[in-house]
Amino acid sequence: MQPKLRAKIESIAERHEELSEMICDPGVMADKRRFLELSREHVDLSAVAFAFARLLELEQQLEEARELLDDPDMRELAQADVRELEQSVAETTSELMLRLTPKDPNDGKNSILEIRAGPGGDEAGLFVADLWRMYSRYAERHNLTIDQVEFSENSAGGFKEISGRVCGRDVYAKLKYERGVHRVQRVPATESQGRIHTSTATVAVMPEAEDIDIHIDPSDLEFTAMRSSGSGGQHVNTTDSAVRVVHKPTGIAIRCDQEKSQIKNRELALQRLRSKLLEIEIEKAEAERSANRRQQIGTGDRSEKIRTYNYPQDRVTDHRVGVTRHNLSGFMDGDIDDILISLRQDEEAARMSEMAGG
Repeated sequence: MQPKLRAKIESIAERHEELSEMICDPGVMADKRRFLELSREHVDLSAVAFAFARLLELEQQLEEARELLDDPDMRELAQADVRELEQSVAETTSELMLRLTPKDPNDGKNSILEIRAGPGGDEAGLFVADLWRMYSRYAERHNLTIDQVEFSENSAGGFKEISGRVCGRDVYAKLKYERGVHRVQRVPATESQGRIHTSTATVAVMPEAEDIDIHIDPSDLEFTAMRSSGSGGQHVNTTDSAVRVVHKPTGIAIRCDQEKSQIKNRELALQRLRSKLLEIEIEKAEAERSANRRQQIGTGDRSEKIRTYNYPQDRVTDHRVGVTRHNLSGFMDGDIDDILISLRQDEEAARMSEMAGG
């Protein structure tokens, strides 16, 4: 292990010990925001700190075993111990390196999933519907739930856009690599001459932000009440229950008519606004990090086509990791784990390489 990297690990272990004392301080416990921040940091550092403590213990045992090699009566037994301990040190070092890989603090959060039709007319809207079904089936396979669904249909039975809240364990960790432009190549049902069309849809996956993540100045918000109408909401009514909120500094506008209550719609609109603002912060951080990496995975860059679904050749290709698989029907039925695992492993390898390099 490089001395610089070891020094970094030692500083993490020291910080973990410091945090253990801080979160037990009555003054810190009285400050909910501060306590949550420190507790999260403590949990994030625990795996590295515990693995390093185990490594230090093994290194001490190995040093003692090597000292016994000079004793003729103990040499044979010491040699066996040294071999075993050297193997344990190597394994623990590998485990430590893996745990040292920076964890996304948003991985454990629920997410807002949004899919919008791109170029391609009605066919793009049908593709949006197919992608929504794919993620819905994936959610079923992993015991995730999708609620607060809002949509806007097109004339062909697809969607101009559709969004929902995905809840469960490590939702963002599972879905964050889906951000970006998805491309489909197939013969539309309305195509009489059998020509292959290319259409796209944009997928956005935003971690559900909490008050502690994003602070919004109330003076930066502009609320408008309106009546729910059209196919975008579940409740078409004659009361002003729908809410539109505009974040003036960014110009982001959120409209919500999911609930019959204006108060609830206001809360949902603010929830989605916080998630969008958090996504902006995430993309800024990822853009800065990508300058030092050969390849950036999961940036959600809307200009990049991250994946192609080719129906005539029954294949799907993820362009970020160069993985191609067939059985497209199974993939569209939610069997997408192998692609997601490849993307996660590629990112972890890149981050570990970045960490080891300094």
